[in-house]
Order: sequence, then C-alpha cells, then structure tokens
Amino acid sequence: MKTRITDLLGIEKPLILPGMSWVSIPELVAAVSNAGGLGILATGPLNEKETRAAIQKIRQLTDKPFGVGCTLLMPGAKENAKVALAEKVPVINFSLGKGDWICKQAHAYGGKVIATVVNEKHALSAQSIGADALMVTGHEAAAHGGNATSMVLLPAIADAVDIPLILAGGVADGRGLAATLALGGHAAAMGTRLATSQESPVHAATKQLILEKSILETIYSKDFDGLWCRVMETPSAKSACKKKMNFFKACRGALKARKEISIPLWKIVAAMAVAPTKVKDLAYFGAASQAIRASIEDGDHEMGVQLIGQSQGLVNDIASVDEIISRTVNQAEQVLGNLQPETVLDKVS
Repeated sequence: MKTRITDLLGIEKPLILPGMSWVSIPELVAAVSNAGGLGILATGPLNEKETRAAIQKIRQLTDKPFGVGCTLLMPGAKENAKVALAEKVPVINFSLGKGDWICKQAHAYGGKVIATVVNEKHALSAQSIGADALMVTGHEAAAHGGNATSMVLLPAIADAVDIPLILAGGVADGRGLAATLALGGHAAAMGTRLATSQESPVHAATKQLILEKSILETIYSKDFDGLWCRVMETPSAKSACKKKMNFFKACRGALKARKEISIPLWKIVAAMAVAPTKVKDLAYFGAASQAIRASIEDGDHEMGVQLIGQSQGLVNDIASVDEIISRTVNQAEQVLGNLQPETVLDKVS
C-alpha cells in the first residue's frame, strides 16, 4: 500500500509504532520496521548512553528505516535527540517542544522529521519550521492526546497544511486505517494495538487486561502525570488520578524521581529555588513513571497504571507484529474496495 508517508519514509506499509516509554524498545521497534511499517524508539526513560546503545541494537535487528522519539518537555530529551542526530537516525519524532534545530540538523544528513501535534496552530507551526510530516494525535489516543477527536482533527489539519499526516488515536485495525486515508491522512499509528502484540514487552497480565476492557474503560485526567493523559480504568488508576501535588510533596517526589531518570541532584535543588513549577512537573513524571513501569514490567494493577487508548476495546487477540500489520493493510484494502460509488449508492437506496 503506497501513500505519501511510505514514499517519504521509505517504508512498505503506512503503519507506525509510536514511541511509548518502556514499550517501544529496540526489539518491538525492529519487529515493526521488519514487517514493513516504521518503529519509533521511546527515549523518555533513557539517558544518552542508553539511547545510543538502543539505536545500535535496532540496527543489529533490522536494516529497515526506523525512528527515535523525543518528548522535549521531559528531562534529558534534548540530549537524547542530539544522540539520535549524531547517529544519523533516519526519522526523528519530536513532541511538546520547539524542534526547529532538530529539523535543520536532521535534514543536513538526509533524515526526516515528524512533529507530533494536537491542533491546527501547532500543525502550521511545525510545518513552518521544516517538519516533513505530522503525527496528529486525537482525543482517543493513549497518554497525551488533544481535545478534538480524530474524526474532526485529522481533516481540519489536512485542510491547514501541505505535508503528510499520520493519525494517532482510535486506530486498531484496517477499518481505522481506511478511515485515516479517507479523512486526509497518509498513515496510522497503532500504539495500543502493537503494545498488545506478541513481541511487545508489556506483561502478559496487562495484555490480558487490555483484551478484557471496553472502549469506555479509560480515564482522561490531568492529575496523573501533570498533563491531560488517558489511562486504563482500574482502581489504582482512579486513586492515582485523585492525587494533588503541593510544593512540599513535589520536592519529595522530585528527589525520588531521580531513580527513574538521570538528573543530577544539583539541578533539582536549583529548580526548587528558582523554578518550583518544574519541580512539580518532575514529581508528577517520577510518580507516573513508577506506576507505568509496574503495569508494563510487572503486570501489577494494584499499584500500576497503564497508558492506553480507547481503541483497547477493539483489540481481541495477541498476535505477532507481522500478522497485525499484514491483516490491517489487507482489511483496509478490502474496506476501501467495498466503498466504490455504486456500492455505497446501492446501500443507501
């Protein structure tokens, strides 16, 4: 299946593994790229040395194009982006920050840049600084989606920009891919679906829980990691989303968060003195990281919290990455083939 995204990125199928922390590890990234899509490495939990090692591991597992994701708001993200640039990674996906310098340096060696956006304003800004494509994240998506649903967000952004679009949010099968193409997109990201694949590092107990949950069993809250975030509805998630963070709790949490991310103690102390908001953000991030890891690594849903999209209700098996991607494309082609004008008119009349 050829689209503007497959041509731009040099891939065979318009399906993307987004960079999900503790999920989009080298093995899963390579599996998606080997299956014809594009895998994007999550660098949020990694330091510079770990990011470089992960990139090298991916290159051992695949000779296909792959990407590296950098959430610029997070501690250490800019340093990880610089590693990806130094390693001349084929595709870099940045979010929650200004990525003009990433575009400039990636284009210097022929790399491509995908900017993650949630509205038309951000889309136009990303296009203006040189992004080659956009990851358009709808309200249905896991973690940090936008306020608008994919059904209206994607065509709105398609009308606003000229560069190719990847839809993230609500896609778990070929029907979603077909809808993406019909709405003006050129590829779909399937985080929840690929997180439930055989190659995914997500704990078996958590994968099973995803199969059991409906599209309605999620929570969208700004009190889990400090940003509006979608997680699986469980008792532990409900509790985590009720916690309020004051300055003193934030200071304690920020110090604990150093175990999750590599930040020198002096930076935390300095932030306590001059940037209390950053301390609060770091505390949220550290607490959320511990809960997310408990779900992904241990299958613990008494303490853990799973980032998940509403498309969890569309996942009904744990298949291989190759099978998921192949049948998604096949189903999309079948759906699009059935939507010939005379067929549609026959059904309406």
